[in-house]
Amino acid sequence: MTALQWLAATALLTALLTLPYVLGRIGAVGLMGAMANPTPELEAGEPSWVRRGKAAHYNAVENLVVFATLVLVAQASGVAGRPIVVYAAAIYFFARLAHYLVYALGIPGLRTLTWAAGFVATLMVAWAIFAG
Repeated sequence: MTALQWLAATALLTALLTLPYVLGRIGAVGLMGAMANPTPELEAGEPSWVRRGKAAHYNAVENLVVFATLVLVAQASGVAGRPIVVYAAAIYFFARLAHYLVYALGIPGLRTLTWAAGFVATLMVAWAIFAG
């Protein structure tokens, strides 16, 4: 796959990461409760993995903004085809998937390591851009 294909896969993954916690919220507080504005009472009825899944998704969105920008700059600069960029894009995808899973499961040490793997992948793309 190319770096842009990995980026597209990561964007799709990020969109799909809403499903587990939304379904978990519906299961916990019912459809009407899930459709209501969040309140402390409703959130108290959610399992902790639902709250962690939501936080993991927010983190994925925040980090995707930076990563996607760098991959697009790499593409525009003509360096996106370099192996380091393609590998970084693949690493980023799997790191973000793992990050969501370990965050939702509540495994703090692995959560940090998977986030760091995605961050390193982001730096790899930036390095390829600035190294020319």
